[in-house]
Amino acid sequence: MTTDLAAFAKEKGVKYFMISFTDLFGGQRAKLVPAQAIAEMQEDGAGFAGFATWLDMTPAHPDMLAVPDPSSVIQLPWKPEVAWVAGNCVMEGKDVAQAPRNVLRRLIGEAAEMGMHVKTGIEAEFFLLTPDGEQISDPFDTAEKPCYDQQAVMRRYDVVREICDYMLELGWGPYQNDHEDANGQFEMNWEFDDVLKTADKHSFFKFMTKSVAEKHGLRATFMPKPVEGLTGNGCHAHISVWDAPGADAKTNVFAGEGDGPTGEVGLGEQGKHFLGGIMKHASALAAITNPTVNSYKRINAPRTMSGATWAPNTVTWTGNNRTHMVRVPGPGRFELRLADGATNPYLLQAVIIAAGLSGIRSKADPGRRWDIDMYAEGHTVTDAPKLPLNMLDGLREYDNDTELKAMMGQEFSSAFLKMKHQEWNSFVSHFSRWEKDHTLDI
Repeated sequence: MTTDLAAFAKEKGVKYFMISFTDLFGGQRAKLVPAQAIAEMQEDGAGFAGFATWLDMTPAHPDMLAVPDPSSVIQLPWKPEVAWVAGNCVMEGKDVAQAPRNVLRRLIGEAAEMGMHVKTGIEAEFFLLTPDGEQISDPFDTAEKPCYDQQAVMRRYDVVREICDYMLELGWGPYQNDHEDANGQFEMNWEFDDVLKTADKHSFFKFMTKSVAEKHGLRATFMPKPVEGLTGNGCHAHISVWDAPGADAKTNVFAGEGDGPTGEVGLGEQGKHFLGGIMKHASALAAITNPTVNSYKRINAPRTMSGATWAPNTVTWTGNNRTHMVRVPGPGRFELRLADGATNPYLLQAVIIAAGLSGIRSKADPGRRWDIDMYAEGHTVTDAPKLPLNMLDGLREYDNDTELKAMMGQEFSSAFLKMKHQEWNSFVSHFSRWEKDHTLDI
């Protein structure tokens, strides 16, 4: 049954709705709509000029309408008179094919036609910095091994507690919060769900975390590598496939026993081939999972102060071992450790499905399971592809992967590559301090 947003507002005391969509660069865009106008907006959508956001449009394009998906509505726990609702972008009566939430919705439909319903959980990592973004907000957070630091997490108790309280109130099932491996870094976990719900929650979590941090005079960032020499912000995704969506799911399609490297860790044939698709398209995936110039300072980082980057740089998979790109911690699921905090919440889920379905259709084999410490013994692996060294290499890998581009949609892929190449060109035209330091006296 579709939620009537006007009735929702009356029942909950909501005065305004934020009709929100996420653009190609992960930017969250919204219009603030009074509750008195939400009935019309629920029918027709809120109007936006797509060119004014990071979408491949011009000022001549017609209005783009963000039609709210009432199933996604969330009343802001810290400002209950406002509710957030994800919008599906429409132009002239048709879905905008390049809009990230639409890309994901289409791929969810493709998977459903194959009897597959993907569920994921994500591990969102972030730093709490000073408002100018220049320093870690806690001057006492200086330990060489800060992960799980008891004192440090309690010095930021007010922020962490407030966010976790809100997730409890929203029914997300948060189950643990910790100080992460870098000074000033935190991670908060909540229960896995259907991919669209996970993407909406991920998007809202970023908004909520930034809002709460600002309320406390701090700045939260999901930037992949905000502090040189420290572990970066990952966004690990735990992936499983089921026979039905939501609470109707009874059977884990990935689970199974058998011979071979995947069967030994509890992945059946479907899980094996889905993983095979991830491995097959891994280098191209990076353009989506690691979408910024800064992303490659994380996945190709030298050893950090804590002793390990916790990020992959080679296309390998393993059992319960955190030094590889994919980890299989237990039967019926696996963890993709490639993505970082800058990944678009909707495109991350979309590209997982796209690569996985490709693997299912082609019966892709994930290849050898490596059970070594990649940080100590990675030099012994000579036949596994290296992940891209920079954003341009990632974009080229994506552009060359015609199958993955088609799965994600040609209109989306064309727009994404065009906009991201413009971003890369902007970066390389920037004059840096490094250039003067290394070239001035040549």
